[in-house]
Amino acid sequence: MKRAIQRAASEWIEGLRIALSSLAGNQLRSFLTTLGIVIGVMTVIAIVAIIQGLNQSFASQIGNLGAHTLYVDKWKWINTGEDWWTMRNRKNLGRTELEAIEREAVEALAVAPMAGRPVTVAAGDEELSGIRCTGTNERYLQTGGGNVAAGRFLGPSDVDLARSVVVLGADVADRLFPGVPWERVLGKRVRVRGAPFTVIGVLARRGRMLGMDLDTNVTIPFTTFLRDMGGKRSITIAVTSAPGRLPALEDELVGIIRRARRVPPEKADDFSLNRQDQFLKLYDQLTGALYGVAVGVGLITLVVGGIGIMNIMLVSVTERTREIGVRRALGARKRTILMQFLIESSVVAAMGGAVGTGLGLGVAVLVALVSPLAAAVTPGAVALGLGFSATVGLLFGIWPAWRAANLDPVEALRYE
Repeated sequence: MKRAIQRAASEWIEGLRIALSSLAGNQLRSFLTTLGIVIGVMTVIAIVAIIQGLNQSFASQIGNLGAHTLYVDKWKWINTGEDWWTMRNRKNLGRTELEAIEREAVEALAVAPMAGRPVTVAAGDEELSGIRCTGTNERYLQTGGGNVAAGRFLGPSDVDLARSVVVLGADVADRLFPGVPWERVLGKRVRVRGAPFTVIGVLARRGRMLGMDLDTNVTIPFTTFLRDMGGKRSITIAVTSAPGRLPALEDELVGIIRRARRVPPEKADDFSLNRQDQFLKLYDQLTGALYGVAVGVGLITLVVGGIGIMNIMLVSVTERTREIGVRRALGARKRTILMQFLIESSVVAAMGGAVGTGLGLGVAVLVALVSPLAAAVTPGAVALGLGFSATVGLLFGIWPAWRAANLDPVEALRYE
């Protein structure tokens, strides 16, 4: 057994030496042979890296909504034109539903109302228009509303007393008070829709979500919002559960809200429960087919490269027919010849795969630097490039290797 293992190992080593020697002796041909594999692997790796980066970026953006948060709303986040007319005629959500949830929801860890509208925010001579103003309570941050970078967030007394205090988004603070550290912004007065407010905090920078800038906003107490900006608009209620308890919370909320809105048993819900995975499912549906087509194009290129390897290996078998005959006459077995040519085709493909993987990752990073597209360089992508290219070389090298191993030794020795 030990002797057989040693012999197999020596055959592998000798096959690899002969393969590398053959490639070194025909450098231009080896380069042209690997070119198809390089292009194919580069295409696949670049596509996979960009799509993985987009997936991670989208998941990160959706994470701003809160992984364990449900949003009770009059509207569905994702709806058809027919749904729109049905939802338009629904009753607005207001304090009745909010108080029922706060009173009865056992599964809820945090409940935060959210009412919003675009406003003008000013300080001194600086004036910003189209700023999103959100009215909420002290539990807003627990439902996925970000973190405070300076000062504090709204407190229960701010909401109970309807105080004129405001928490600024990062971009709003920078644009209203350019060059001023956020700690020195605290206590300053700003005008929200013309009314004076005192700055009590600045939110940490959050970036963008689905094309919406999350840093160009201001947050005020929910009661202040209803007093100053109208209390008849429908609100959204964010409700957070413990990890793994979101389905139980959803079931609980349906019963609570139906009772609060006096929905008869035979009637459908006249409200919507929205959650972040709705966006993820839609994203997967929209990008799944595109992902398959893009990777398919890259795989077709790889197959073309594999055909090039097969062609060159067949030429190599013809050129080395006499050498094969001599080796067979000296006692080389069929499997030794077979292994030699399989190793050679796999080495050619693996070299192309290594170069293609490096170029593909470089292309993905370059695209990420010069465009809004993201890219993620993962070990899985590298393993995919190297492994798939070697497999292509192995598969397309089987026929040339089989032909070489089955040459008649006598005819091979007579070949000129």
